Amino acid sequence: MTSSSSKRAQTPYVELQTYTNYSFLRGASHPEECIAEAARLGYQAIGISDYHSFAGIVRAYRAAKEHNISLITGTRIPLFHELPTYQAEWNTITEPSEVQPQQFRPYTLPVSLLLYPSSREAYGRLCAMLTKGKLRAPKGLCFLQLDDVRETHQGLHAIVLIHDLGHPAVLETLQTLKSIFTHDRISLAISHTYGPEGLRRMDQLSDVSKLSAIPLVATNDVHYHSADRRMLHDVLCCVRKRCALEHAGFALFQNGERYLKPPKEMIRLFKNYPTAIRRSEEIANIAMQFSLSQLRYDYPHEICPPGKTPFTYLRELITLQIPTRYPDGIPSQVQTQIEHELSLIKELKYEKYFLTVYDIVQFARSQDILCQGRGAAANSAICFVLGITAVDPKHINLLFERFISKERNEPPDIDIDFEHERREEVIQYIYQKYGRHRAALTAAVITYRTKSAVRDVGKTLGLSEEQIVALIKVLSRSSEDTRSELDFLSRGINPQDSLIQKCVQLVETIRGFPRHLSQHVGGFIISESPLCEIVPIENAAMPNRTVIEWDKDDIETLGMLKIDILALGMLTMIRKALAYINEHYPSRTPPLALHTIPGEDSQVYAMISRADTIGVFQIESRAQQSMLPRLRPRCFYDLVIEVAIVRPGPIQGGMVHPYLKRRNREERVSYPNKKIEKILSPTLGVPIFQEQVMELAVVAAGFSLGEADQIRRAMASWKRNKNALAAFEDKLINGMRERGYSQAFAERLYNQIKGFGEYGFPQSHAASFALLVYISAWIKCHHHA
Repeated sequence: MTSSSSKRAQTPYVELQTYTNYSFLRGASHPEECIAEAARLGYQAIGISDYHSFAGIVRAYRAAKEHNISLITGTRIPLFHELPTYQAEWNTITEPSEVQPQQFRPYTLPVSLLLYPSSREAYGRLCAMLTKGKLRAPKGLCFLQLDDVRETHQGLHAIVLIHDLGHPAVLETLQTLKSIFTHDRISLAISHTYGPEGLRRMDQLSDVSKLSAIPLVATNDVHYHSADRRMLHDVLCCVRKRCALEHAGFALFQNGERYLKPPKEMIRLFKNYPTAIRRSEEIANIAMQFSLSQLRYDYPHEICPPGKTPFTYLRELITLQIPTRYPDGIPSQVQTQIEHELSLIKELKYEKYFLTVYDIVQFARSQDILCQGRGAAANSAICFVLGITAVDPKHINLLFERFISKERNEPPDIDIDFEHERREEVIQYIYQKYGRHRAALTAAVITYRTKSAVRDVGKTLGLSEEQIVALIKVLSRSSEDTRSELDFLSRGINPQDSLIQKCVQLVETIRGFPRHLSQHVGGFIISESPLCEIVPIENAAMPNRTVIEWDKDDIETLGMLKIDILALGMLTMIRKALAYINEHYPSRTPPLALHTIPGEDSQVYAMISRADTIGVFQIESRAQQSMLPRLRPRCFYDLVIEVAIVRPGPIQGGMVHPYLKRRNREERVSYPNKKIEKILSPTLGVPIFQEQVMELAVVAAGFSLGEADQIRRAMASWKRNKNALAAFEDKLINGMRERGYSQAFAERLYNQIKGFGEYGFPQSHAASFALLVYISAWIKCHHHA
């Protein structure tokens, strides 16, 4: 459900104070769980208000659309009367628990604010304010003052949270806030905390409301979606405060009531404050005027010279670069492919993206920094012609729709490897060209895995170090379904111990919870408008780096384009080796370079077939050295297969032995028809690459390219959802049966796909790596150290 100015909350109560686990060690439920529970309870809308962050809001947005509920986008900010003095050690902080907020308490005011934007412009100003607060604070904190709020307040609704009712500055602070926000844009939160103290606090808040003339709004201060998460919330609180559960005391909530309650229950609890209930609906109806669907992302304009459109300039560059790639003339099939790609790029308005990537690659080359694009981009003839990728489309069967497709509804993603010693030069070039307000790295969400979960939960519950180490071994080597009491007993752990059982239960729940944000290995977002008005930006742990709060899945959801600026040590080795060779053979014409290394050298393939590959990229492992004498690569495409086939997926899918037998003519290859033969003949009837799976789904089972890409995405998401492929089983098998294929063929093909789905390798990626395999092998063969 998309929010709009005409949409209204149709229930008399809307929860506006909900914290998810993207409040990092504060909320005890995923955003998706909060949204799903709200929908189940009958809410028409819910406000997410994570602590000074929008890190989880896109996940909530996706879930809200799925459950047909309106998401109200908000955040909680602290207020400081004085900014703490900057400390150099703040730069070394990598996660929130490394800094204790209580050390900054003397600087804080006795109130915090929940802020909800009611327009796209107000949201942008709120993001910019959060960015300002984050850039002046240690990681995980946000330093903001009333002056910051005064500059940003337009279009925001403020809900005031009073921490200390006895603080002498409460009324003065409220009057200041009231002078900033108009009467209809400010409210005072009142929560039912239960017990005599809770009732007294509600009466006191009512008195403060009357004195300040700020209306009350009811909230339940929700920190988890379900009452059974209370224990987990206590544990997270202890992790954040670095204390054991038995010593936590008043640091924990006094009861387990801070879960999402049904609207009717909230109305009953606040029967003495009916206007506070109605106020929640009034605020919701204002705040629902903004939705993340209103965000518009625009790519930078300056990559196009004056007087030219991005499309005409892209075509001009392609025309200029064709003679460099094809001095003897461009093959007709490549020219046809280029025209096909150009038409899609123009229709989907991706011209600026390609021009930006081209500019970055040109900068690297101008500085003699070796680079090569890989991944799905290697399916693009345009990327090859522009020098972004290095694999000639003549050598592989391109599937451009693996990279860009109208049906995918997913932006392209170009990965570029640079020399690992000089990648930082490229990163700083991007910052310098576009400015830090328009360019930043994407985030990586560091989540709890078994080891970190057992450590944090175990310490909190008071387990000994020996118990923690033993429990890590048990839980790391078995799943919840296969684990037995013997697994515990063999490690000296009593599985009937209630503390152990509680620890295991909590670990299973917390696994996958976000621990903190880190930076993506190299994913850059660049925008025309200030990026800090789309998403908050914070300092990275590394010097001279800034990071947005959203990860690759978030930006994909919102249609934002990412460029991966990656590092590869082999490129550094190759550049240094080529420089050394040219220095010692100055008479060589032309000087040795990537594009002048002779191709299809029989001596190189002979060396590879002998498994003399120590120091050669990708094929020096024992598994590869065992395979090489059996596969005996004789051409470039053999190397593409070699890179992909020695992986867990093809081995588990039963593909390796059939392929080797057919390659050695020990087994006959047969195909049910010419269409299947065209797809599988390059790999002797065995589907090895993701692109082949996509083509098979289209040709044999009647899938559209968009549906086929969903299979590819299911294979790519196996770590998050191991059963993702199972959703396609019936449609694949039935689709093949309807088109005349036998049940045996359909099931065999599906099982092969299922077997290697967890590790399915893109042909385009394998081809990019195979090129580096060949180049490093050629250097070893002809210029051995």
